[in-house]
Amino acid sequence: MFERGDAGDGCYWLRHGVLAVCVASATGEQRILALLGPGAIVGELAMIDGLPRSATIQAVRDCELTFVGRAAFTEMLHQHPELYVDIVTTLAARLRQSDEDMMASSFLTVRARVARALLQFVRHFGEEAVPGRSLIRYKITQNDLAAIAGVARESVSRTFREWHRQKIIEGSTRTGYVVHKGKLESMAAE
Repeated sequence: MFERGDAGDGCYWLRHGVLAVCVASATGEQRILALLGPGAIVGELAMIDGLPRSATIQAVRDCELTFVGRAAFTEMLHQHPELYVDIVTTLAARLRQSDEDMMASSFLTVRARVARALLQFVRHFGEEAVPGRSLIRYKITQNDLAAIAGVARESVSRTFREWHRQKIIEGSTRTGYVVHKGKLESMAAE
């Protein structure tokens, strides 16, 4: 889709599919920071402020997107100024989510933060395996979970070992994970 630093020539509305918001280190190592599903808008900040893209966006499932170019967007705003309310509402929702994520990283336990991160994968990639358990066929890396949760990869590894022993999670990246969704939701609220 687009890379961090690209020109903000427009935004995309995700009609169907899943996108990953990614960043890369100076050495090129990449991490997923968030997953976005249908209804998400990406690229709006660069389009509004004219600065380069702030993150890389990649499709992780087949996607259907609608592109709105900067000129068309500006013209639409001139013709329909009431759309500013929708834009502000979208940006406020993003800010609230950012605040919630910041509070989670400040107050929640490592286990709760990892549970919240894993639940993002359940929401976007989970299929009901048996009642109460979801199968995730997507290749989840502990590094990506650590980045989303805001914890060290070693903390994810320890948490996964504990959850394997407790049968909250079964399987592996190679075979797919089956997770006890209800228990993860309880832990995410701790």
